[in-house]
Amino acid sequence: MLRPEQMSKVSVAGSRTVMEPVIETVHGMNLVHLSDYDGSWDGFEHGDPIEGSEDASEKLVTVRALESILDLDDDEAGPSRIVSQEEIDDELDGIQTEVNELDDRRDEIRDELRQVNERIESIEPFVDLGIDLDLLRGYDSLEVRVGHGDVEEIEAALEDEETVDAYETFTGDEVVAVFVYPVDDAEGALEDALVGIEFAALEVPDSDRAPETFLAELRERKGELQDQREQIEAELAELKEEVGGFLLAAEEKLSIDVQRSEAPLQFATSKRAFIAEGWIPTERYDEFETELQDAVGNRLEVEELVRADYNEQGHATHAEAVEPEESASEEQSPAEEEEPPKAATDGGQPVGANGGATMMDDSPPVVQDNPDIAEPFQMIVNTVNRPKYSEIDPTLIVFLSFPFAFGFMIGDIAYGLLYLALGVALYRSESVGLQAMGAIALWCGVFTTMFGYLYDELFGIHMYELGIHLPFAGVISKGIASPDFVNFWLVAAVLFGIAMLSLGWIVGFVNDLQHGVVESGLENLSWVVALNGFFVWVFSQHLASGKPGFIVGPEAALNNGDIAGFLTFSGFPETVGLIGLGLFVVGLVGIGIGEGGIGLIETPAYIFGHTLSFLRIPAVLLAKAGMAFVVNLLVFGEYVDAEGHTVFGLPTQDIAAMDAQFAGLLHIDAVPFALLLPIAILVFVIGHIFVLLLGITSAGIQMVRLEYVEFFQKFYEGGGEKYQPFGYDRSHTTQD
Repeated sequence: MLRPEQMSKVSVAGSRTVMEPVIETVHGMNLVHLSDYDGSWDGFEHGDPIEGSEDASEKLVTVRALESILDLDDDEAGPSRIVSQEEIDDELDGIQTEVNELDDRRDEIRDELRQVNERIESIEPFVDLGIDLDLLRGYDSLEVRVGHGDVEEIEAALEDEETVDAYETFTGDEVVAVFVYPVDDAEGALEDALVGIEFAALEVPDSDRAPETFLAELRERKGELQDQREQIEAELAELKEEVGGFLLAAEEKLSIDVQRSEAPLQFATSKRAFIAEGWIPTERYDEFETELQDAVGNRLEVEELVRADYNEQGHATHAEAVEPEESASEEQSPAEEEEPPKAATDGGQPVGANGGATMMDDSPPVVQDNPDIAEPFQMIVNTVNRPKYSEIDPTLIVFLSFPFAFGFMIGDIAYGLLYLALGVALYRSESVGLQAMGAIALWCGVFTTMFGYLYDELFGIHMYELGIHLPFAGVISKGIASPDFVNFWLVAAVLFGIAMLSLGWIVGFVNDLQHGVVESGLENLSWVVALNGFFVWVFSQHLASGKPGFIVGPEAALNNGDIAGFLTFSGFPETVGLIGLGLFVVGLVGIGIGEGGIGLIETPAYIFGHTLSFLRIPAVLLAKAGMAFVVNLLVFGEYVDAEGHTVFGLPTQDIAAMDAQFAGLLHIDAVPFALLLPIAILVFVIGHIFVLLLGITSAGIQMVRLEYVEFFQKFYEGGGEKYQPFGYDRSHTTQD
């Protein structure tokens, strides 16, 4: 499906007395994407949270805080269970007290342990120095400094300082103590001497004990604190195991309670009635109506207001006729006691088929309805933005183009199998995002392997050089040793670009049909006409002498029997080329009418620049092939066989009978083979890992760019709202 799933806007109206059971029923269905009341109706206000909402919110905050302290994960919950409000009220306070006490004790120990570590760091240099702490301070006539510095520089500075009468230095392995007796009790003599000297002073700890004794006491205290911390961690782990399941179940129940109790904030309510609106998949409307009628009977009015669909022109509409149904009861609905005002039908709020006004002119949320195999590629699309409800979802097109082009650019059986292995590993992850990336990697691996087979390459080595001959292997070439194929891929990339850009504008035409066929055609199809007309002329015989030979003429890339016998296209006739040139002019006129001067200014970029941007594809193809070739060249070398073919010096080749062009690591006669082999293996493995990773980045990034910039820019805006139904997917609790 290229369109999002069809959605219907529904209205639920009833008396305030049935609001809570209606909320509970709708929540349990996990189906309705609620619309917010915009406050536009006289006599109707936003609803207030149901009683108990504030208490549930406070308890939910408490539970989440406890989970954070205990470092509790979802997978530690155990089996689902029923947890009642009474159980939460009875047990939560006790658990909170116990957890907080342990956490507070742990914080106190951490703080003290940090202080002890700081004191240990401060005392260790003085142990190295070997002087009692009380000897390093408290003098009236001596100035003392302890720190890190070069003792020779310090002594030289002290010798030059005129205010220093005498000095003495004591050194350890990494620290020096300086004692200075100043001249005539001059103050600051030591400080003056150390100016300009690289000296990091240390503060002398306030203690009369020997540094060794002090350090031993600190380390003993550190050990005691670590033991206490481990004991608390063990108690917290035991408590986590004991109450973890309860806390996760309580969080889920409280989250559900808060979600339910705050639902009226989105409703329109009066003293006696309420009205709620939201979007549901159209195909589930009957199920929705039946569930509500079974829950509250005839005290509720359920109506399908709007069915968002596509008219015959392909544009989304919010006003498809919905046949009214007879009321199940002739009694007046409670909602009719205070009927909301009817909305205008001439551009005001949308009006339902039964005449009921919608609360808000909101767009339907988007449910992307893609085949399972294409669904992972929604991640690529949604990275830009989720498609709007009125837009064609390009996921399927991305699925068809992205892995195909990626595989074409890398094209190697071994690389493809490694991408497949990476995809399997990612797909087994519990993360939905990683699973999507894994699926994308799997598809890229499939096409990389497929093209690798057609290229006949295994780690950049032709399989026939290994003595492996398979049907259809090697029917195409990357072009490293075949200029004809290089030209062919250049032309093929341009043709692929023309097809992608044309498809983009055609999709844009369908998306814009809501503005009218003529306007949409001028804004979109004019580009298709101009683009294809221009390149029909390019690939024609008109003025052929001024065009490159690989485009038109007897040596054209599409007229090369060495590549494929069926390629016999040497250019359109001159008349067809002139028709193409005329179409190009017609397209320009349409662009000018539809988009004005700006469109004409953008023509060179869109027609020429964006098309040639697809030359990135053969550029990456050649670059990756060249890198793999260089790795193999370094390892195996290059030789010319008896038939004049250039081959690698593989173990399957009789290189003694060949002319050596370049001796690889495995064939250097001056070095023992036993020494060369591990080096060659290392170069081969690291080199191909490097090529493999660069393949992911270069081929992946370039194709993503072509999708986002060249292709999406022609039709895609995005900005759709994700379908988020009012409900909860239970993991830790059963329905209570």
